[in-house]
Parts: sequence; C-alpha cells; structure tokens
Amino acid sequence: MTTMNDTSNAARFREFKMPDVGEGLTEAEILKWYVQPGDTVTDGQVVCEVETAKAAVELPIPFDGVVHELRFPEGTTVDVGQVIIAVDVAPGSGDAAPVPEPAAQPDPEPEAPKGRQPVLVGYGVAETSTKRRARKGTATAVPAVAAAIQGEMNGHGAAAVRESRPLAKPPVRKLAKDLGIDLATVVPTGEGGIITREDVHAAATPVPAQAQAPVAVEAAPVPAPEAPASVVAGVRETRIPVKGVRKAIAQAMVGSAFTAPHVTEFVTVDVTRTMKLVAELKEDKDMAGVRVNPLLIIAKALLVAIKRNPEVNAAWDEANQEIVQKHYVNLGIAAATPRGLIVPNIKDAHDKTLPELAAALGELVSTAREGRTSPAAMAGGTVTITNVGVFGVDTGTPILNPGESAILAVGAIKLQPWVHKGKVKPRQVTTLALSFDHRLVDGELGSKVLADVAAILEQPKRLITWA
Repeated sequence: MTTMNDTSNAARFREFKMPDVGEGLTEAEILKWYVQPGDTVTDGQVVCEVETAKAAVELPIPFDGVVHELRFPEGTTVDVGQVIIAVDVAPGSGDAAPVPEPAAQPDPEPEAPKGRQPVLVGYGVAETSTKRRARKGTATAVPAVAAAIQGEMNGHGAAAVRESRPLAKPPVRKLAKDLGIDLATVVPTGEGGIITREDVHAAATPVPAQAQAPVAVEAAPVPAPEAPASVVAGVRETRIPVKGVRKAIAQAMVGSAFTAPHVTEFVTVDVTRTMKLVAELKEDKDMAGVRVNPLLIIAKALLVAIKRNPEVNAAWDEANQEIVQKHYVNLGIAAATPRGLIVPNIKDAHDKTLPELAAALGELVSTAREGRTSPAAMAGGTVTITNVGVFGVDTGTPILNPGESAILAVGAIKLQPWVHKGKVKPRQVTTLALSFDHRLVDGELGSKVLADVAAILEQPKRLITWA
C-alpha cells in the first residue's frame, strides 16, 4: 500500500539514470565523480565522467537539487538505464527518507520487457543487474565509500578513504592482485593519494625503505596511462582485461580487415616546398592563433584530391548491395590517446578554409589528448589520415576505419639525397601510403588520388590551381 509519506518522498527525490551516450551503447564505467552527497547541483552541471566503448564522456544532470546518494563508486561498470545518483529536489522540507541501495537486494527474476525508457541522451534499455566487481563488506557500505572517494577528490575526507579502501584505478588493482601486493601497504605517490602502477612495482621490488619512493619515480619517469606493466622479477606474464576503447578497437579492426578487401599503394615524394610553405604560414597574420604544421597541408591536399576524384569518397552498403557516394567529407584524424586509438573527424572538412581547417585540427587533437572526445565526434567519418611519421616510422599499411573507403598514412619527413633539377641535393622527403576498399575503389582511382596528394605536396601551388 502506498502511503502519503511514500508519495511525498517519490516527488521529493529524483533519480538520474545512466544514459545512452551514443550509438546504442549498453553500458559505461564510472571513471570519476565530481560531486558527493550534500553538494548542491544545478540543471546542466556535470556530475561524473564515464567511459564507454568509444570515449570518455562527462554527464550533466538535468535538474536542480542536493545530492542525496551516489549509487555506485568509481570503477563500476553500469548498464544503461540503471540509476546512478539520487537528488533531493526539495531540500529543507523535512528529514530525508533513505533511498534503498539496489545492490543490497538479491537479483530479481527476469521480467517481461517494459520497453525502452527515455533518459538524458537517447533511450535507455530495460534495467538489468549491474555488472560490477566483487567487493568486500556489505552492499550498504557503497554510498559511504563513494562519498569518501569523492571527499578525497574535493580535498577532504582523505583519512576515511585510506581507512576503508585505498585509492587506485581498476588496472592498478589488477596489477597488485597479480603481484600479490596488498594495496593497503602501498605508499601512494599519485595526485590526491591515488596509487599508481609505479607504486605497486616499487612495493613489489625489494629495496631499502628509504630509497623506495625515488626508485619508483626513476624507474618510469613518464609512464603512459593504461600501458602494459613493465617486467617485474618473478612475474612472467601480465593479463590486461580487454574492455572499453581497446575492445572497440579490436572489434572494429578485425571487422574491417576481414570484410573490406584492402589494397595499399605507396609513393615517396619531395615535400621541401610544402615545408617552406608551412614556415611561411606560421608567420602569416591570417593564421595567427592556430597551429600550422605539415599535417594541415596534407589534410588540405587530400581534400583537393577527393574533389578531383569524388568517387573515392564512398561507402559500401552490404545490406542493400549499393555503393553510397558521399557529397561531403568528414575527415578523420587517427589519434593515439592514453585509452587507445580513436578516430574523431572534422565534419564537412571540404567546406573549410585553411584557417578554419587549422582551428578544427587543433581542437580535435587537444580534445582527444584530454580524453574528452565524444562518440558523436567519431561517427560519420568518410576518409581518414593517420600520421605514423610522428613516431619516426617511414610508412605502413593502414587498416580502414569501418565504413570508410580510404585511409592515408603519412610517414616521417626526413632530409634525404634527392635528384632535384638534375643534381643530387638534400631534400625533405616522405612516403605516403593509401589503403582503400577494393570493392568500390579500383586501382586506377586509388592511384589517381594518391598521385594527386603527392603532386600537391611536391608543388603546393596546386592547392590554388586545382582547388
């Protein structure tokens, strides 16, 4: 029987569910809480950061109030449609009735689907049991632990966190478990008292106590986040769970490699004039405030080549047995991030001027490095550029981004002996590699595109004469 108190509580407390943040994703891992119980929130305020199979996304809450409860701690994978936070939308109207902790209840029997419920972004799925790691202690301790963790991030409550559960990311906890290290005995050196991989390695290495912290820093001065653990004495293998962005990359690359018949062509080109143009553009007042580099000219060259050979900008529709010609170019830029490879794209890149393209490239790269690329920014790409030259690599055979027709790999630009005007001179040289889907791009068409890109980089004035 529903009482008046139950009805008033239901009206007073609003629950925010894990939204579908894009393209039908069904779950996400809570990376960080930005609020804790007792904090005031406003409509549109970001309350947490979650990681999906495609990107890290910040979630804004769609109403005002005071945070009553965080349902799950950081590191928990939650299904879309599951309640993650409860907010008191009428604070000061009496004692708050406790909101039940869902994890404390036994798994319910399967029920008939009731349809997808609307959430903040798109539509969620029917609620299911939450996929989460086993934890010691009772489920009723979850809100307290979450609040303690958030208190540590906000600069208070650190003691409570250390007493209840050491702060560490899931991969670091897995590493500690593999090495047989109790995290409670590890001295944290990370920001905010977070235990890092180096801290775990230091705890596993028998060194004098007074030298432990310095050795941990010197062993890996600038570690790449989520990188495979270094070799530790006595440990022959390390297993890293395949999830999130890495899992999505694996599935996409396998699907692409064994669906689209790849052909890769190569050309080595003298880009000395392009490098001179880059230097001149850096001094141009019209390019002030944007980053000018060789990738900018290469991107513009590819856009011009596509304009001259529009048939290359297409996609294969297997279901309808059609080739879909794209009359726009969403230019993808492969970016290596701490969470793995992602390919955000510049929407309608073909319509942008050189300064606009430079600004878009700069924003794309900075957003990717900060881990803020949204799923929407990675959807709808038509062709991609991957710059392997930044790693000192000459060339490669890139795999197509699923759903795209071509990908251009750019090698390192190096000073090499080159025959120029009948004489051997030192010139700036690079190697380009173009992979394309042979179902819809014939060898002739692929060769024309690659040759056009090379010709523009050799004589950048063609950006004007061919545009």
